[in-house]
Amino acid sequence: MLTPALSLSATREEPEDGPRDDSVTAWALAARSGDPGAVDLFVRALHRDVRRYVTFLGADRQSADDLTQETFLRALGSLHRFEGRSSARTWLLSIARRAVIDSIRYSSTRPRLADTDDWQSAAERAQPRGLPGFDDRIALAELLDTLPDDRREAFVLTQLVGLPYAEAAGVSGCPVGTVRSRVARARTALIECLDDAERGAPVPAAA
Repeated sequence: MLTPALSLSATREEPEDGPRDDSVTAWALAARSGDPGAVDLFVRALHRDVRRYVTFLGADRQSADDLTQETFLRALGSLHRFEGRSSARTWLLSIARRAVIDSIRYSSTRPRLADTDDWQSAAERAQPRGLPGFDDRIALAELLDTLPDDRREAFVLTQLVGLPYAEAAGVSGCPVGTVRSRVARARTALIECLDDAERGAPVPAAA
């Protein structure tokens, strides 16, 4: 059940004070040269963004953890090819996107063993939901699930991760204007869903 009190303005969480993109890119370049301290700073600076991104692309909790780890493993293995032509954040999120796509493709080739997810995910869903902030996070996830994949990705990159539209376009591999259009349409659909939730009407999937 969606939480009617969740407003669209609240979907973009207040960002924690974090390093600037130029600092993160400098750490990535230093890490490429073998600086272990720079590796640690690079991972710490972007871990939250990567996990948020893969989570809202549709991964469950366990998958999000695995995909976040896989993203950094791929990135650290490819640092020698990173030349700083784009920000390290944009470069890393592009790797995360490929990791998600690869995971989806792999999962689609595996036989389904049960009608439910693994026992841990099922147990988590059965836990009490009275914790502070829990309902709002569930509501946001359910709202985003109503969006087509491309609009959800554009919205998450720009409104949750906080990428500029140009960088989000680089991650998604599409023109900036397309990202702007997807975000606008996603925002309109989410507002309509919130209005429906406040009226107690069923929330339709976005067209």
